[in-house]
Amino acid sequence: MRKRSLRVRFSSRMNSGTACRIRTARTSAVCSACLQFTKTKRCRRLAVERSGHQCRLVLSEVSTCPRRKSCCHCEGHLRARGPANAFHKHGIDENEVVIDAQMADHDAAMALVLDSLINSDDAPIKSLDEIDAIGHRIVQGGKYFDKSVLIDDDVIEKIDELAELAPLHNKAALMGIRACQKHMPNIPMVAVFDTSFFQTLPPKAYMYPLPYEYYEKYAIRKYGAHGTSHRYISERAAVVLDEPLEDLKLITCHLGNGCSMSAIDHGVAVDTSMGLTPLDGLMMGTRCGAIDPAIVPFLMEHENLTTSEVNDVMNKKSGLLGISGVSNDLRSVRDASEGGNERAQLAYDMYSNSVKKYIGAYIAVMGGVDAIVLTAGVGENCEKMRRMIFAGLQPLGIILDEEKNRQRGFEREISADNSAVKIVIIPTNEEYMIALDTFRIVEESEIDRDI
Repeated sequence: MRKRSLRVRFSSRMNSGTACRIRTARTSAVCSACLQFTKTKRCRRLAVERSGHQCRLVLSEVSTCPRRKSCCHCEGHLRARGPANAFHKHGIDENEVVIDAQMADHDAAMALVLDSLINSDDAPIKSLDEIDAIGHRIVQGGKYFDKSVLIDDDVIEKIDELAELAPLHNKAALMGIRACQKHMPNIPMVAVFDTSFFQTLPPKAYMYPLPYEYYEKYAIRKYGAHGTSHRYISERAAVVLDEPLEDLKLITCHLGNGCSMSAIDHGVAVDTSMGLTPLDGLMMGTRCGAIDPAIVPFLMEHENLTTSEVNDVMNKKSGLLGISGVSNDLRSVRDASEGGNERAQLAYDMYSNSVKKYIGAYIAVMGGVDAIVLTAGVGENCEKMRRMIFAGLQPLGIILDEEKNRQRGFEREISADNSAVKIVIIPTNEEYMIALDTFRIVEESEIDRDI
């Protein structure tokens, strides 16, 4: 079965200086089964995602066959650029068109995106009526959602309630939901939660050793994040390894500006590095990750910081940026370190050491590991960082093949032939998972309604 999906990310800080980028593209169907089904039925789904920094959309026809590949898609981006140089960009490569486009608010931005879908020169659809459903990525689902759900007033209320655990993401997601309700009021919408994949964690993994009453009063526990990505790459890794997911012990690593790792035991998530919020766990681009909690009141007292200010320090001024003083982008930190910048080298060492420690921890949690899966900007593309992460892990049966590690490509193994543990790179595809969940849930609701 195939469906068409559009995913959008909106910034909670967008204003009249918002920039919009729309890219459209077509790819071929992945298998004859997809092509065969397309001849009999077309299902189009619109997926929407807003984050703290941008709006992104993807319109695609996605196969529900086990190969997990999109059959065709359209991509768009809206980013805050400032009032002096805001623009609207659509098209790909030599077909790109850039137009100045001031947008007063999120509704105006959504209107521009939707207009590009149907009125640009390479418009992928002729009418918004061709879209059958809308899927929204929601970062924080808290204790309420262990799976994706149809959006109604109660779901919207709970997403808003949970915004304090992901203030940039959940608030922005609500803007996307409301904008879609305004422009496409009769199309069903689905919420796909980053946290739902980790609702399988056992209490010993998700509880914090604080007074139990705080869990009862405030539901303070580990929720994780990037769950949609971890779910996708674990499923794809099983295909690449040609093994049932239920037979594998996997450590999945989403390594980019935001970083998280998960222990997935026979298809079930049993631990993850991010916690109550996406601040916990690994060192990241601007986030500190796990630190001694006593540092917080110490800084507040000695630097005269408010709660909001110290939270800002940990989320936006720490990590690679805070240590290196150069950038939150690992590429810039790498270049600086190779140029002799000692702080940049320290940041590089700390980033790799952070990942290495979680690999060891999750091997202990699961009693072994069959494969380690890497994704996102750093995990997929940084040969040097991968080399540093896996250095010294040979006694654990984890051996990187230096030649394979230097090669670039799509899904691939980079472990040595004599490595007991496979090392696999899988480019993530959260858009596909959002589209797939949206398709399945709307289909189920339509069947229930018909019954």
